[in-house]
Amino acid sequence: MKRVAQFPKNLPVRFLWALAFACLIAQPGFAQEKKKITKADELPRLTYSIDGTATALVTNAEKFEPFAQKVRSDIDKLLSEYDIEDKATLKEFKGTLLSLDLLAGNEEAAMKLIRELRDLEDKPSQKMLTGLSTESRMAAEKVVEKPKENEAAFKKAFEEIYESRLKALPWPIVEADIKRAKGGLEIRSENLLLGMVQSQLEPAIKETGTVSLDVAQTLIGIRSFLQVQLPLKDEMVAALGAVISAHDVKKPDIWAAREWNLPDDQKLAPVIVAIWDSGVDVGIFKDRVFTNPREQADGRDDDNNGFVDDVHGIAFDLESHKNTSLLYPLKDAQERLPSMKNKIKGLLDLQAAVDSPEATELKQAMSTIKQDEVKPFIEDISLFGNYAHGTHVAGIAAAGNPFIRLLVARLTFDYHLIPLEPTIERAENEAKMYRETVNYFKANRVRVVNMSWGGSLKDVEAALEANAVEKDAAKRAELARKIFKISRDGLYEAIKSAPEILFVCAAGNSDEDNAFQEDIPSSFQLPNMITVGAVDQAGDRTSFTSFGKNVEVYANGFEVESYIPGGDRMKFSGTSMASPNVVNLAAKILTEKPSLKPGEVAALIKQGAEKGGSENFALINPQKTAALIEK
Repeated sequence: MKRVAQFPKNLPVRFLWALAFACLIAQPGFAQEKKKITKADELPRLTYSIDGTATALVTNAEKFEPFAQKVRSDIDKLLSEYDIEDKATLKEFKGTLLSLDLLAGNEEAAMKLIRELRDLEDKPSQKMLTGLSTESRMAAEKVVEKPKENEAAFKKAFEEIYESRLKALPWPIVEADIKRAKGGLEIRSENLLLGMVQSQLEPAIKETGTVSLDVAQTLIGIRSFLQVQLPLKDEMVAALGAVISAHDVKKPDIWAAREWNLPDDQKLAPVIVAIWDSGVDVGIFKDRVFTNPREQADGRDDDNNGFVDDVHGIAFDLESHKNTSLLYPLKDAQERLPSMKNKIKGLLDLQAAVDSPEATELKQAMSTIKQDEVKPFIEDISLFGNYAHGTHVAGIAAAGNPFIRLLVARLTFDYHLIPLEPTIERAENEAKMYRETVNYFKANRVRVVNMSWGGSLKDVEAALEANAVEKDAAKRAELARKIFKISRDGLYEAIKSAPEILFVCAAGNSDEDNAFQEDIPSSFQLPNMITVGAVDQAGDRTSFTSFGKNVEVYANGFEVESYIPGGDRMKFSGTSMASPNVVNLAAKILTEKPSLKPGEVAALIKQGAEKGGSENFALINPQKTAALIEK
């Protein structure tokens, strides 16, 4: 199974595919009872033949039209025959239809679809912003005579209308999404998108000549962006920038007042917390690191526990084989580390609308990037993200607690655009790794584990397709189910086998129901688990956070500052950052009262949570939870 760090979709790779929205078209004929869909896996898999390259498909109208008609027909059929409960899936299908209507110039149908998409949207900011640029473009076409001939006048009118409509929105609600929209647009270009197609999709298409519905929708979204949005990119960036400049007051930060820090002059027992992640730079945390007194860093298994040099924890490589490096390996990329750091800082600054030297440098690089430069560029950003991820998570978990002892359990996330091919053997190795890791936690008296990562059946299918495994999507899905089940069952049983440990996991960053997608571990429902969603500094739901019936608490996952390897600090966003905030609280509870069981710790966290933000979510409140602990 492909494991991914729980960064938002748009950090650092996936946001490049989130380019369009769409809508439902009513179906003629007699009413028939629809088949109810409660999980993504219940939907049929569809396959499309590609004649030539994907690049030609998205840039050539003659090649694109028959392909688009087939996809439209299939999505219309899916929506007419299936009762899909999941709003995220409906938005995805309707988003594709909207892209097709925009490409075809079907403005009346597009406006209808935008209204339906807004009805499906639960997040206040997204409800307001969905389709706003499209509406502004259509309004500009009405006020400018012959807009195609008077291009300059049309673009000026569009920018003014779009800016006016953006300014009319409540800034505290839309701030984060407007900043992210501007940052995303500033680096998007034709070469960037076609470079992604060339490096990530073309190799498999060359082998199989087919694509799945998921990839087909991606290609449609890319063509829609290139044809409809890209010509107005400068005007959109200018309008978004004007709105940002007009508001220099940020949302209030509710989290500082809720902090609960433990003074280091107390005599309290240490609490061992495992950071099950991409690796940690243990040198940063010094006396707050777990140490195995029976092991030495001498290349031998001194304590005969099956792990070599596990002085501060254990590690597994990408193939789920044992390793001794607790920090994500950079190998030959070590010399590019300063450059990678600058790139990701520039990306983060752009998304936060921060005018920094790194942001300026990134924009300049993206303006001249060539298609064959896209793959190494994106992979370097992903590599640095993985390299820094575990250390950043550890810093959040350890903040304000001199009694925490961080035990490192490194697993390895894949940073390649074409990931390692999933196989039955690799899944079995992965399941074994899960069992061995949790057994290690039990043997070393770990009390809390942070899991800011996850995967899904959809991820396995996508990885198989990227590796050109099976031409037919339905056959590929069958293989993916077998592979995914091995990994899922292995992880579930491993966590279940440790009822004395509290496992805290990130909900995910796909803005979808984790139960519908069968995300693991976030969809698991176990008494020794808490799944955490992400809100921003004011307690409002982030645009990226996933959700589900077992996402019972939310914590700050927006521009959270923490350490990266080497000791510098950066602000990252994601449910990856929300989860260790809950781990931080759990560790402090156990420091104060080590006799508590996982269920009791979870209950205190939930009891101390307070309803807040624009959607009245249960937001953790460490100060209130601390007051509930019986001394």
